[in-house]
Amino acid sequence: MNDKLVDALNEQMNFEFYSAHVYLAMAAYCSGESLDGFANFFIVQAEEERFHAMKIYKFLNDRGKRALLTGLEAPKNEYSSMLEVFEAGYHHEQVNTQRFYNLSDLAWNDREHATIGFLKWFIDEQVEEEALFDGIIQKLKRIDKDSNAFYMMDTEFASRTFTPPANE
Repeated sequence: MNDKLVDALNEQMNFEFYSAHVYLAMAAYCSGESLDGFANFFIVQAEEERFHAMKIYKFLNDRGKRALLTGLEAPKNEYSSMLEVFEAGYHHEQVNTQRFYNLSDLAWNDREHATIGFLKWFIDEQVEEEALFDGIIQKLKRIDKDSNAFYMMDTEFASRTFTPPANE
């Protein structure tokens, strides 16, 4: 792997850690609104992002390269509604998808086949992440001010958990 690709993978690893930070801030906002199920949704999301970061960390180490950690930017902490929180999460996932596309392009240009195969998992994961957020946004728009439906979503999200893939 050339230095440019290693640097880009390190940047992405740090972005994944930052993503966990973003989702924890969203969880804290939800907790502040007494929406513990929604808070749990974002806590689980943060766990997934840390898992993704560590997957890149391990890949770099397995390839004989060094993972380099950087500081994290402060995430947004205030929102006006749950819809705004999920729209921000959806936008964040779209940015992340583009970052993985750019990484893939770098790997393709270098004919770095091991990295190409490694990044495919993340691209598939991003399709799922974007679909998840988009689906929740559509539901939130439909229920609008229906407190019963909102309560049901909060209850549903309270049972969400993260289980790393079996082959990891």
